[in-house]
Amino acid sequence: MSTHQVRSPAAETPESLSVKVVLAGTLVVLLAMGTRATFGLFMQPMGMDRGWDRDVFSMAFAIQNLVWGVFSILMGMMADRFGSGRTIVLGLLLYAAGLLGMLFADSEPSLYLTAGVLVGMGQAGVTFPVILPVIARAVPAAARSTAMGIASAGGSLGQFLVVPAGQFAIDGMGWSGALWALSLFTAAGLPLVWFLRGRPAQARDTQQSLGDSVRQAVRDRSFQLLFWSYAVCGFHTAFITLHLPAYVMDGGLTPTHGAIALAVIGLFNVIGSFMAGKLGGRHSKKQLLAWIYGLRALGMLWLLEMPLSPWVLYVFAAWMGLFWLGTVPLTQGLIGQIYGLRYAATLSGVAFLGHQIGSYVGVVMGGRVYAETGSYDLVWWVGLALALVAAVLCLPIREQPLAPPVPARAA
Repeated sequence: MSTHQVRSPAAETPESLSVKVVLAGTLVVLLAMGTRATFGLFMQPMGMDRGWDRDVFSMAFAIQNLVWGVFSILMGMMADRFGSGRTIVLGLLLYAAGLLGMLFADSEPSLYLTAGVLVGMGQAGVTFPVILPVIARAVPAAARSTAMGIASAGGSLGQFLVVPAGQFAIDGMGWSGALWALSLFTAAGLPLVWFLRGRPAQARDTQQSLGDSVRQAVRDRSFQLLFWSYAVCGFHTAFITLHLPAYVMDGGLTPTHGAIALAVIGLFNVIGSFMAGKLGGRHSKKQLLAWIYGLRALGMLWLLEMPLSPWVLYVFAAWMGLFWLGTVPLTQGLIGQIYGLRYAATLSGVAFLGHQIGSYVGVVMGGRVYAETGSYDLVWWVGLALALVAAVLCLPIREQPLAPPVPARAA
């Protein structure tokens, strides 16, 4: 059994199994990321009913992102050691439980526990660090980057489809009814786990351990550059996902405009993620990452310098959408390319912690800066500057594979 395959009892051709794994993984990411993109819609109605200011909801979302990052490492280790199927089932159940728990959150600590801790733990088991390594091992090396781009595009398609549906549900059923619907929607991913079960096979010619692999990666300069550039991606996506609906309302637009803008980001990133994955199989992934971060800065400059109107907002959303999650297949692809696929879920989880540290900073800064100044402008300018920094950080990354570390006992 090759290290690039997933053990599965089903007697299927490799091509048939690969298609099913990619499709199932894409749908799970669609459910998870689509639901996540709706959280900004709940800030206004839930906050008004509970008497919470934006900084309370921002803190809950910040905790969610940080927990998501920390538990991505643990969920990655679980997937590498015990199989992806159990990990994804646990993630889906925690995710749905957190959404249901939000219905009964009547204090700030209970909101932090449900929307923050439980949802964050659930997301760790059903998103990119766990799903993409499963897909990477299931497809031939030549198609790996494209397949991961397709799965990343699934997250964006979820944003395009689920955010308007979430706003429609809030308008029709109230925020509590919408949370019921989203919890059921998330649980609908459970049957798909059948196609994603299995664990990576251990190569016969290596005694490489998980600890050896993690230590080698975190000491490597290229991994450190990926970690911190990924943090900038998290800063951008989390801040915009949570605060954009409120930002456009402050500018005189409606909640519907904010929901449509998030949906447009998702729609255009279906194209952006697919193209990033496709191009990543042919060109330098680090250079593509640098371009993505640099072009994000142009989009933020547009929003800051133009008078806010629906068409200005939608142009910004379309532009950002092209570069929204294109970082994911490229970053994950570099991890597999440089450090191998045996412990890819764990190493992806470690890198994703960087993404979520940036997410935490982005949402907390958004809430606090708004509370102190009544404006988000400072956060947008910080995001623009960080985009340029991330572009520079990507360029020195070495893309060549590293030799596996020598086990301590052999040394």
